[in-house]
Amino acid sequence: MNRDKFSFKSIPGWVYTLAIFGLLYATGLHTEVLGGAQRLLLATGLKNADVPTQTEPATPATLTATSQPMVGAGFQMTDLDGKLVSFESLKGKVIFLNVWATWCPPCIAEMPNIQSLYEKVGSDKIAFVMLSVDQKSREKVKKFIEKKGFTFPVYMPASGLPEAFNSPAIPSTYIISPAGQIVAQQSGMAEYDTPEVIDFLQKLAK
Repeated sequence: MNRDKFSFKSIPGWVYTLAIFGLLYATGLHTEVLGGAQRLLLATGLKNADVPTQTEPATPATLTATSQPMVGAGFQMTDLDGKLVSFESLKGKVIFLNVWATWCPPCIAEMPNIQSLYEKVGSDKIAFVMLSVDQKSREKVKKFIEKKGFTFPVYMPASGLPEAFNSPAIPSTYIISPAGQIVAQQSGMAEYDTPEVIDFLQKLAK
């Protein structure tokens, strides 16, 4: 009696695909792989961040003229060393706030270009707040950041996330004026290391 010999060629392609994704998921590498693929999409320039084309430089008058409280007033954060930081302590600066998580592939995809932006616009008038909403411990988030070699400031919530920053999608990014108001917002991943974003932040900080 003849028996059909087993052949890998007889296995459907979808089985291989499923096995690969299963292995990546089991090892925790799926986030990195998907993030890398999405990083290639950002490199095409198709997902550049949208910012207003005109800004008015901040002046002492504009800093005090608004009767509205600062967005996120009362919000408390901790840095990766455990130091408590009040979000309101950043008022008077331009704030680049990015809400992210280590398990989020689009977050990982855009972080290198945010690091590049941070290096280019370094200023005591511009504050970066990379806000991790991970349920992981602070030490695990710290190890993730150190492994990637990122140097921008990273924080974790120490109180409830303000409604203004409670987006249904992450990553979400907010640019906040020195007067404490949101002047640009982006839901989903984007390329921030662009001349338009750099110019917008620098003009806003003047």
